[in-house]
Amino acid sequence: MARKYSKKASAKVGRAMRKRKSGTLKSGRSGKKVKSRKQAIAIGLSEARREGKKVPPKKGSKKSSSKRRSSKKKSGRKSKR
Repeated sequence: MARKYSKKASAKVGRAMRKRKSGTLKSGRSGKKVKSRKQAIAIGLSEARREGKKVPPKKGSKKSSSKRRSSKKKSGRKSKR
């Protein structure tokens, strides 16, 4: 079976986990210190994706965009009663 993630992507996640453990990993715009293990993994995978490494796309990104479009259409209509 083929690898889901490349070795370089795994290395990025490992680097993010080590930075989190040492307390130097910070999140995006806010720059707050990351404490969550899941958030550290997400940051590592995001960096790997940005560099073009073999990483599957985010889950549910297609569904959420279609849901947003359909909800906008529904909210824009007015009932004729």
